[in-house]
Amino acid sequence: MTGPKLNEAHRVAGEKSGSKAQLRWVRMSASKFRPVLNQVRGLDVPSARAVLSLHSVEAAKIVTKVLNSAVANATHNDQLEEEALYVKACFADESPTIKRFRPRARGRANTRLRRGAHVTVVVAAYSADEQQAREAIAAASGRSDKADRRRRVAASKARAAAESTGDAATESATDSASDAAAETASNEETK
Repeated sequence: MTGPKLNEAHRVAGEKSGSKAQLRWVRMSASKFRPVLNQVRGLDVPSARAVLSLHSVEAAKIVTKVLNSAVANATHNDQLEEEALYVKACFADESPTIKRFRPRARGRANTRLRRGAHVTVVVAAYSADEQQAREAIAAASGRSDKADRRRRVAASKARAAAESTGDAATESATDSASDAAAETASNEETK
């Protein structure tokens, strides 16, 4: 069974569905690609790359190349940011099967079916609403790199503001705390 594809019935005329990359005539069965593609479908690009890097099968290496090509198409042709992209659709279709024959005993021959595949990855950018919802969920769970960076930047700006106002109380409190720490360290060294 192939993965979900872009449904032509829901497409709007003149609207682009995403940036696509396709690798055709890969000499590997489409059924070997499908378990890998099922794990990547719907993920954002950094997560998809992380999932693909953990796979040891050859299909994952090929899908990684196709994903990188689709991301490059989106960033170069559509001027989209890589962090805002997700895997909208990915699927592997069967290519025409190449038939070969092997000689067998008593003048007979067995057929060898050399399967192939066409691998397609489509990436698209999250809408503004979807992006805000994803950031809110990630911030609420405390796993977001952006939320962590925002928190660190806000703390840094607060420290800079405190230093620029010249708060004597803040400076004296930090000085007395550092003096107490130095005094404790010197007492421990003398013992």
